[in-house]
Amino acid sequence: MSEKKEMKFEDQVRELEKIVSELESGELGLDEAIVKYTEAMKLIDFCEKKLNSATETINKLVEENGKITDFKIDE
Repeated sequence: MSEKKEMKFEDQVRELEKIVSELESGELGLDEAIVKYTEAMKLIDFCEKKLNSATETINKLVEENGKITDFKIDE
């Protein structure tokens, strides 16, 4: 998994899509499917953390006085 963390987010998503396709094909044996499923879950966890971090960063705005505040959408 250490090599996965060095991959770009987009590369990890592509790898996840590839694994999902392999699992959906039904052509994998049980043992191989379990290994692929485990790998997919690790990718999902890493991608989810990356997205949450990006969301937190985007949701912060710097006001004119330099104060960082949460971004709020007026509905």
